[in-house]
Amino acid sequence: MKKIKQLFAGVTFASLGLQSAQADYTLNLMQGVTTVSHDIFDLHMLILWVCVFIGIAVFGTMFYSMYHHRKSKGHKAANFHENTTVEIIWTIIPTLILVAMAIPATKTMLELDNVQNSDMSIKVTGKQWYWDYEYLGTGVHFESHLDAVSEKVHRDGSDPTRVPHYLLNVDNPLVVPVGKKIRFVFTAADVIHSWWVPDLGWKKDANPGFINEAWTQVDKPGTYRGQCTELCGRDHGFMPIVVIAMEQADYDKWLQTTLAKQNEKPDLSDQNRQQLMTNGEAVYLKNCVACHQIDGKGINGTYPALSGSAKVTGGIDPLIGFLQAGTSRMPAFAKLKDNELAAVITYIRNAPELGNKVGDEIQPKAITPVYDDDE
Repeated sequence: MKKIKQLFAGVTFASLGLQSAQADYTLNLMQGVTTVSHDIFDLHMLILWVCVFIGIAVFGTMFYSMYHHRKSKGHKAANFHENTTVEIIWTIIPTLILVAMAIPATKTMLELDNVQNSDMSIKVTGKQWYWDYEYLGTGVHFESHLDAVSEKVHRDGSDPTRVPHYLLNVDNPLVVPVGKKIRFVFTAADVIHSWWVPDLGWKKDANPGFINEAWTQVDKPGTYRGQCTELCGRDHGFMPIVVIAMEQADYDKWLQTTLAKQNEKPDLSDQNRQQLMTNGEAVYLKNCVACHQIDGKGINGTYPALSGSAKVTGGIDPLIGFLQAGTSRMPAFAKLKDNELAAVITYIRNAPELGNKVGDEIQPKAITPVYDDDE
């Protein structure tokens, strides 16, 4: 035993290259910030105390009987076959208890599914590994990825304790107004995901080819965080959710600003090498790093390496077309604006982290719709 202790002395998560999870230690279900979450908490506490009372009654009777009617006190076990009265009692009482618990439980479940008379609707699409939000009827539509700081720290093995809300922060949070009934429509583009924000009191699966519904009404402004709770792939743990609830006036301003920014044309002005590289790294961390890794080495047998890749370091026009068209394994990045595409191409061809040094760059104005069918 002493030798084993010496062998493992000083071994920590950090020394093994692992990152330990950080979470608040609690003993009970959280109450949340919505009416539904409070109803669920109240139901939970009701059932808990019913179970506690039953446990005390049953085990109290059992231990009392065992202690006061033990053999050492001269008691002898009675010999009888059945007692109709007792059997009726222990059938009726549990039935009444179950019915009493079923009434508030059914009421809460019906309340959870009541999406009628909602003030607004948001479509939520789960994708590997981020969320896509569409505010139906407004024109606002954006993606929400793990924030760049958490992504980089996770990939390069830095100390995660120095990052606020590590793995629980995003670049584009979901913003909702307080005091409004919000209907959510859930689906997925690839595999099963599950959208969960504990403060809202529920979670809902997002299934490819299916639509699930849920609703919420947040009455308290604030920031509420959650995660995907379905094992949706190798980066399942890096798919957080951030919901920011605002007063109606602030929400209206955000909606207008977001819509105006969304409709802005991309900045096609020339950028220097440092700007292209900085912007390209941000695009890479958001869209590429999950498969191709922080060092560009990829995953052997699954995702190809970018380091030394002939496709990456070869001609720029075929590379542009390849990224825009995608392949059976890689999504098309035609969704990227020309300035984003120019930046990420410059980055992957010249980033020291990826081991490439072509020495060139491409400006946003040079992006053209060239397609290459070679996969």
